[in-house]
Amino acid sequence: MRAVIRRNKQLVCDQIDELEPGEGQVLVKTLACGICGSDLHALHHMEHMVEVSRRGGGGTMNFDPTADTVFGHEFCAEILDHGPGTTGALKAGARVVSVPATMTAGGVELLGYSNRLPGGFAERMVLTEAMLLPVPNGLPTDAAALTEPFAVGAHAVAKAHLDPNSVAVVIGCGPVGLAVIASLKARGYGPVIAADYSPRRRAAAEALGADVVLDPAKESPHGRWEQLGVPMASAAQKMMRMMGAQFGRPVVFECVGAPGILQNLIESSPAGTQIVVAGVCMETDRIEPAVAITKEVELTFVFGYSPEEFAATLDDIAEGRINVSGLVTGKVGLGEVADAFVALGDPEAHVKILVEPVR
Repeated sequence: MRAVIRRNKQLVCDQIDELEPGEGQVLVKTLACGICGSDLHALHHMEHMVEVSRRGGGGTMNFDPTADTVFGHEFCAEILDHGPGTTGALKAGARVVSVPATMTAGGVELLGYSNRLPGGFAERMVLTEAMLLPVPNGLPTDAAALTEPFAVGAHAVAKAHLDPNSVAVVIGCGPVGLAVIASLKARGYGPVIAADYSPRRRAAAEALGADVVLDPAKESPHGRWEQLGVPMASAAQKMMRMMGAQFGRPVVFECVGAPGILQNLIESSPAGTQIVVAGVCMETDRIEPAVAITKEVELTFVFGYSPEEFAATLDDIAEGRINVSGLVTGKVGLGEVADAFVALGDPEAHVKILVEPVR
């Protein structure tokens, strides 16, 4: 079958071995698979990503980043066949999504970061039956394929210590920032301030419900805190509480992942802010702890999602609490994936591109 393979830091469309579903597995046809920002980074820096993951106790211990890899972890698929030991509760032809991990006799394979099993940039995959979620009737395949990236935002919001009056600022409106905005609004939080230099990304943030959308080149995202009732200084906050007044806890979601962002947020955010770090900075960074200590800033680092958050995100999309219409700005076949990676380097060109292996 055909697949797009990362080989020698290049993307090559080639043939790979056919798959047979093993114990508890199903064979599926990939209908659509999103290209993730982590895929773009992994194309050229997979070795570094794996080394950092291993230092952090990640699940890539048996993965060789120099060997052939088929990316793709944001997918919607159709069941083709069932392996031994399956129940067949979901019949052939059913559309499904799944957390991108397959149980095998040798352990768990993380789809998109595996040398043994292909991810969604292949015509077919094998998935674990027990982890499948059926796509609700009427939900388009394109929308279902966005479950995985939007679950990342759901997890970040779940880790935030928001109260009903909290003001949330989202720095960066790429896929992660957009997912955070969508989850915040789906859960009724607001006001939500979104900041990004890209007009296209700001438009997407507005479409997902951000209450205030800013171009940080023209206006600081931190200029609205006091207008929205959150004092910047610790002394002003204490005085406000002494007077019996209340204000929501300020929460900032860092969704850029570039050196220098954290220090800027520590200095610019109100005292007592929780900074939820969802952007993955792959370089060594520097902060001044004394500033954060003085302001009693809390740093919370988040990654991935739980199976429950994944399932809840599918339900949010299916029930319309998260409206993903308009976010898919391009579709490509396997032979066009390499060009799509280049196109995604320009934030004005696309929001999300889906790969359709069988076109």
